Amino acid sequence: MTTQDHGGTPTVAVLGGGVMGGTLVAALRTGGWPGDRITVADQDVARAAALAEEHGVRTAGNDDAVAGADVVLLAVKPDVVPAVLAQVAPGLRAGALVVSVAAGVPLRVYEEALPAGTPVVRVMPNTPALIGKGASAIAPGRDAGAEHLALVERMLAATGLVERVAEKHLDAVTALSGSGPAYAFYVIDALAEAGVLLGLPRDLASRLAVATVEGSAAMVAQTGDHPAVLRERVSSPGGTTVAGVAALDAHAVRAGLVAGVRAAAERSRELGAG
Repeated sequence: MTTQDHGGTPTVAVLGGGVMGGTLVAALRTGGWPGDRITVADQDVARAAALAEEHGVRTAGNDDAVAGADVVLLAVKPDVVPAVLAQVAPGLRAGALVVSVAAGVPLRVYEEALPAGTPVVRVMPNTPALIGKGASAIAPGRDAGAEHLALVERMLAATGLVERVAEKHLDAVTALSGSGPAYAFYVIDALAEAGVLLGLPRDLASRLAVATVEGSAAMVAQTGDHPAVLRERVSSPGGTTVAGVAALDAHAVRAGLVAGVRAAAERSRELGAG
């Protein structure tokens, strides 16, 4: 892959200036990408202009943004991906990398619509990428090599964790980390509601629930211990934690979470099948 002359920094066209497109622009700038190497295109001209003003990047229409770009990043809604690909394919520079964060659109859709040999990488991010605490998985197409994956990792570095996977695993990733923040919010809300039920003021219950989940996740990440081991360490025989966990098991909370992730994965497969 070649790049235009600017210290090896590729030019990036971001198609779509919504939440995820804006997040990726911010991540690029946080990661040190020069503003004059990033162009944003969005049907909502005002939204693109707002991103340009906030992050010091350029704006253009899809065709002009793509022309000469080293990387074309699709952050549009999944249902408009085919139309956008049809529009920009003729103007795509030879060797340009196409990166998509559109959920559920398989690599074959891009590879069939774009010029033969175009490298494509799919990305499944999640919403905590907005604050640099995201979890993203990247999957290469048939013409994407190690250098393309390394470039995508560099682009996403400021969003949080980035893992390489085969495309066959993206439905599971979508169900676990893509949809996962909703499950975490669900648990936080339930913990806070329990505190209110027991007489705590709602704002205090919410702060305690958030800090507890945040701290527990940090302990798993920092110690490297299995969550079950950490749970056992705070579960004294005959104590309050054991009683609470027993009640959770009796209400099949663990099985419910597993079932939820499996249901999300199945829905992801359905969406990908069209």
